[in-house]
Amino acid sequence: MCLIKPPVKKNTIPIDLKLHNDIRAMERARFAHQVAEKRRLIKQYKMERERQQKLEEQEEIKRLRKELIPKAQLMPMPYFDRPFVPRRSKKQPTVPREPKFCIPRHKTIRCCRMSCNDMSGPSQLQHLPSSVEKTEALYKNRGLQ
Repeated sequence: MCLIKPPVKKNTIPIDLKLHNDIRAMERARFAHQVAEKRRLIKQYKMERERQQKLEEQEEIKRLRKELIPKAQLMPMPYFDRPFVPRRSKKQPTVPREPKFCIPRHKTIRCCRMSCNDMSGPSQLQHLPSSVEKTEALYKNRGLQ
């Protein structure tokens, strides 16, 4: 007895699988390429705009330098038709006052409550003439009063 061979089946051909990950990766790569292209265009546009602005500023500076050359300005001279003649003042001269050496009580330091009046009594200042007396003596000597 001879064994009969079973019929030979054809080899199965595998079906090409399309995974969602592969499709998504291709779409994402396409999107990334579009974004990169858009960024490149924006950057190029920005650089062009900056270059144009720089050129405009340089032209403006050149134009302003030509226009704004400093020129001599005419000054008004209203007082040359009548010369200045100095005149003697009609006011009375200022009478000097003697300074106040006394410090007010609210401005003194608490630890040093001695005022200037306590330190320089009347016996020390009597022999010194005041500035008012000196001024009056000068006016009398010159014959101004």
